[in-house]
Amino acid sequence: MEATNTAFDRMKLSGVDQQRLRKYPALGVLAHRLRCCRATLRSASCKNAGPWKLSIAFTCNSRHWSYPCLESRRFDGSSNIAPLTCHATSDRILDAIVSYKQVPAIKMRSTTEVNYSMEACTFSENIHTISTNTSEEKIGVLLLNLGGPETLDDVKPFLFNLFADPDIIRLPRLFCFLQKPLAFLISSFRAPKSKEAYASIGGGSPLRKITDEQADAIKTALEDRGLSANVYVAMRYWHPFTEEAISQIKRDGITKLVILPLYPQFSISTSGSSIRVLQSIFREDSYFTRVAISIIESWYQREGYIRSMADLIEKEISKFSKPEEVMIFFSAHGVPLSYVENSGDPYRDQMEECISLIMDELKSRKIMNNHTLAYQSRVGPVQWLKPYTDEVIVELGQKGVTSLLAVPVSFVSEHIETLEEIDIEYKHLALESGITNWGRVPALGCTSSFISDLADAVIDAIPSASAIPNATNKPDQAHKDTLQYMNLFFGSILVFLFLLSPRLISMFRNNPFLQ
Repeated sequence: MEATNTAFDRMKLSGVDQQRLRKYPALGVLAHRLRCCRATLRSASCKNAGPWKLSIAFTCNSRHWSYPCLESRRFDGSSNIAPLTCHATSDRILDAIVSYKQVPAIKMRSTTEVNYSMEACTFSENIHTISTNTSEEKIGVLLLNLGGPETLDDVKPFLFNLFADPDIIRLPRLFCFLQKPLAFLISSFRAPKSKEAYASIGGGSPLRKITDEQADAIKTALEDRGLSANVYVAMRYWHPFTEEAISQIKRDGITKLVILPLYPQFSISTSGSSIRVLQSIFREDSYFTRVAISIIESWYQREGYIRSMADLIEKEISKFSKPEEVMIFFSAHGVPLSYVENSGDPYRDQMEECISLIMDELKSRKIMNNHTLAYQSRVGPVQWLKPYTDEVIVELGQKGVTSLLAVPVSFVSEHIETLEEIDIEYKHLALESGITNWGRVPALGCTSSFISDLADAVIDAIPSASAIPNATNKPDQAHKDTLQYMNLFFGSILVFLFLLSPRLISMFRNNPFLQ
């Protein structure tokens, strides 16, 4: 079975790489089906099958691609074989019944111009071993997200949790004891304005509700693929907190865990912050020395995600009276420039590659509109990734652009940045700037093709799961308490010093903040 997995991986990486996807978009359908076949092979149930073979061949635009036949070592056994099922992206199901010393051919024509030919003999004993182990495993999937206040009373403590994160406000090590006092100060000043923003979208963030719905949808999609798994939600700055999800994972006795951030692109301040907290928990808790863990750090390049984004853009752009004149305006969450230039944050590179892949997919559909990328939600006096969304909107209006389609590319759920910042603030700014035709692509939410791709990502990640060693020489709790008291004491003194600075107060009052 190891040879099978290796061959399938080889097909995914070199047979259907990004270059071929851009040149032959239809190959993405095949890549998806190969991954589904691989997942099904892992979970297939059979008893001491005889020797097996598997070969793949297909043609695309008159070009032929093939992969060598895979064959197991012979051994004695019965011929009891279960069906092999492949779930296709077109929602059709391809079934192949294989039996001892029989080679059935499977051919299928998709809506794209790709023909497939698959041959399979019986499977080897390795598959049975994997199936048995999988049935004994308790698999969990942990979804990571930002979180958001569910009521107006939650806004201030939510902001405090956000600014108390050293990955959001990075202080020199010498001044790390100021983190919480500074977070208290900023959240106190920002809370009134933030409450107004949340009141304008109904009095709270819908993020938890949407994320729970996504968790349920992913669980169902995994079950459709024959994989039983518990799906958990861990929010970074509000309920359910990471610690709450971890406690439930332990109560459920999970033995294999896939961590899936709901951020397509990786950044220190989003996925990185949540993963850092998780790794700290894992290393200090002996329970997780017995858990195999796999972390999906980013997935912006996945075919299902790219196609799902292109589907939404294509649908919304068709609503304009003159679709060909629409500027596609990608607005991404910003990060401080220093994260990228000084700390090696890959966020900007991943975002630009993501936009390139989406536009390539649109061009394959004969959608040739101009596009641009900008970054929103900056805060504070430091420089953030440019160009800034609000400034670009004004510039586009001055250049005569009259039709604009906003695409929230770094968000997969509706929340304050899409519902208030884009739909209200930026729309108003666009209309003031002479952009008379405004549209906005909805967040992916529970779009079926998107959920299906996330389920595939989970299945792809399971084989790479491995144990994380727990930490040694953990700090004594009394020592921790002493440090905390010292931080609070000196921090409280400095809060009063900060309060005496009108310039600092003005700075926090006059800068927008990511809610």
